[in-house]
Amino acid sequence: MTTGQFITFEGIDGAGKSTHIGFVAERLRQRGLTVVTTREPGGTALGERLRELLLHEKMHLETETLLMFAARREHLAQLIEPALARGEWVISDRFTDASFAYQGGGRKLPFDKLRALEQWVHPHLQPDLTLLFDVPLEVARARLDATRDLDRFEQEKAEFFAATRAAYLQRAAEFPTRFRVIDSTRSLEQTHARLDEILATL
Repeated sequence: MTTGQFITFEGIDGAGKSTHIGFVAERLRQRGLTVVTTREPGGTALGERLRELLLHEKMHLETETLLMFAARREHLAQLIEPALARGEWVISDRFTDASFAYQGGGRKLPFDKLRALEQWVHPHLQPDLTLLFDVPLEVARARLDATRDLDRFEQEKAEFFAATRAAYLQRAAEFPTRFRVIDSTRSLEQTHARLDEILATL
């Protein structure tokens, strides 16, 4: 049985990435593929419990980071790795790039600590494709303010999101064969057309 593919969606809060996960999953299913959609933090019963703590409880930065990677290790063991081994395609709303962007870029945790955790938790696995939805900060903020109550990450100030966005773009530049940066200010039709172009290469 062939190994499945692992696709991750990334972007700052309000970038609109979650809007497009269903579209990509359906396009892949139309090819006859089995597709699993999931999210981080979360994806497992334990991961969802950790998600509630991470999004709503104040904690030390290193505690936050370690809990993110603890949830990720469980996610990998219980869902991602078994699905890929079965030949299924996994789409995750965020993965380790988010830790580099949020805990590293936004919260200023040294990147060497994140790289050590990445090497420990998933030394032999990286996404096959990462879709980074990029928008100016003012667009992201307007979308957040219009849609929902904000968690403790979404309540951060503009400087935090500027640093988070910069870290995402730095990560994309570091791994250009894996990342595709998508202008998320474009219309839904234009974004879907761009996603179709990308999926046609897989």
